[in-house]
Order: sequence, then C-alpha cells, then structure tokens
Amino acid sequence: MHPSLNPATLAGLRQPRPYPAVTVLLPTHRREPDNAQDPVRLRNLVAEAKERLKSDPAVAREQRIEVAAQLDQAVAEIDLVHAEDGLALFAAPGEHQVWSLARTVPSRVVLSDTFLTRNVVAAQAAERPYWVLAVSADRVSLWSGTAERVTEHKADGFPLTRSLEDPDAERKERIGDLPSTFRDEQTRKFLREADLATASVIHAHPRPLFVAGEAAALSLLDGAGTVIKEARRVPHGGLTHGPPDAVWQAVRPFLAAQERAELDSVLHELDAAQGRRQYAAGLDEVWQNVTTDRARLLAVEDTYQATMRDDGGHLVPAESDDLDAVDDIVDDIVERALDTGAQVRFVPEGALADRGRIACALRY
Repeated sequence: MHPSLNPATLAGLRQPRPYPAVTVLLPTHRREPDNAQDPVRLRNLVAEAKERLKSDPAVAREQRIEVAAQLDQAVAEIDLVHAEDGLALFAAPGEHQVWSLARTVPSRVVLSDTFLTRNVVAAQAAERPYWVLAVSADRVSLWSGTAERVTEHKADGFPLTRSLEDPDAERKERIGDLPSTFRDEQTRKFLREADLATASVIHAHPRPLFVAGEAAALSLLDGAGTVIKEARRVPHGGLTHGPPDAVWQAVRPFLAAQERAELDSVLHELDAAQGRRQYAAGLDEVWQNVTTDRARLLAVEDTYQATMRDDGGHLVPAESDDLDAVDDIVDDIVERALDTGAQVRFVPEGALADRGRIACALRY
C-alpha cells in the first residue's frame, strides 16, 4: 500500500484513464471487534465491481479480464491487520493502486474514466501534518504528527541530548553563584542548537511547529533562535521521552482549536465574498463557476455526494444507470477546482447547511 500522499501524486491520480477506471471505497476499522468484518466487506465490494464490469456493455471482454486482474492484484497488497479508517482501491487497464486513509470513506464502487479521488484528497487535507518539539534542559526530541498520532523523528540530529553535570559546580556553590538550570548559558546554547536543527528539518518539510515544555524552558525560547521563537507554545513538560500518545494528547486541544479557527476563516471568507457578489452556492451554481475557472476558494462538506447529469448547461438529478450521469459530481467539481488552482477546503457535515452543502468564493 502507498505510504503517503503529496500534491504531485494526487495530481497523477486525477488524470483521465481509459474506461473503465474502477474505484472501490471501503470504510475500515483499526481495532477489534469492528475490524472482523472488514475482509468480508472487501470481498463483497470487489465482487460487486467485477459484476458491474461484466454487465457493462461499454466494457469489452478483454478490458473486463484485465481490470478484474488488476483488482485481484490490489486486494493481494492489502494488509487489513494494520488498517486505518478507510481504504481506496483504484484499478484500470494496466494499473492498480491501494491507499490506506486515516479518514473514513463511504462504501462505494464507481466505474468511470477517472478515479474517484475526492476522498483521497480529503484525507490528505485532513492530515494537516505538524511538528512537535519537546524541550527540557538535557534533551530535545522532535515528533512528526498528524490528526491521529505522532511518531518520534530520529534523524537530522534528533534527539539532542547533553549532560547537566557542571564540572565547576563546586566552586560556584562556594561563592553562591550556582544558576538555575534554565538560566545558565549552556542551556541557552543547547536550545539554540535545537533551533538550528529544527530550522533545517522545517526547511525541508514545512509544517506548523508546536513546542512543548515546562514554563521555565518555554520562557527561554524567545532568546534561543528564530524557528522555535515563533512556534505555538504547549505548556507541558516531561514529553521529551514520549510516549507518543502523551505527546499527541498534549497537543490535541491546540489542534482542535486550530481546526475550529480554520473553519471560522473559511466561513468568514465565504461571507465576505457574498458581500462582494463574488460568491456561488449550491451544486448547480458552484459547478457552473468551477467549470469556467472562476472559483478561488471551494468549500464542501466532506460527506456530500450527488449523481447528476448536464442538462443543457445545468445540473439535474440522475439515476446511477443513466449513461450520461456523473456518479459523483462533487468529486468532479473538487478535481476541476484543484486543476484550476483553487483552494479546496473540506468542512464537517452540516457546516454549509444553509449554503446547499457546497459554496465557493469567486475570482471576479
């Protein structure tokens, strides 16, 4: 299974394929007993995909055999023991891909001339990777985080460690000049080294940075460098050795606050665009503006899906067996918006209830 997502990979996934390009989406489970039925559900969905290939008059026998074989190869690569929250299988003539997603997906089978990538795009957007720098006087560790977990980054010089033993401590104690651990120059130097090492990592992998530590340690950061000086502070000590769940739990409230702030920002931007009359809402209106490259920001509820067809320049509801229907027009809208350079933001279900579940701010 592919380990990670990036913009170049997503752009490749969105490219048109020879028909039939098959997408199989399966919600999976991380733990027992919920995960016991995942293999059965997977077999059922793949069987449904093969049956639809067989019954589709537009699919020649050679194509059906080829794509069915690609589906079988994809299934053979799946490791449900280490499943996350969703699984996406893509199969087309000559290729197959499997993506494990830290985000649930609907149970679906789709045949089209493109893969159904909206759920993969949403998963990549939801990852919101970040760094956590845990600091103490004698150890600095770096943690790579997503919405669901953190793992320690053991490269690029991390973790940084030093001894707190001062060979001149006895003399200083005799003359009453023994400084606080967090005030001595050696600690300042140690944190400056940590700042330089962190800056190098962030330059190669830009992400938001949180710094966690005791209040005394955090108070030193303003003079310790540039990168950690500008980071968000998490007043929680004792995290330099982990464990990972403790680090994640410490930053979790800050992540939730950041997510709320991002949603507020999207809604504020839509309101401002509406005030400037550079705004569209609802499926048909958004589709017309996205297809003419006018969308600057697209906001869509992440569970929204609709089967529609183009009826002379307007979208109308359609049945899935309608040959002119688009099985998930929302996916097409998302892909078109991304291709034209628009920002795409997925929001929780209900956040756009008064806007037709999908809305956009226009370029003009």
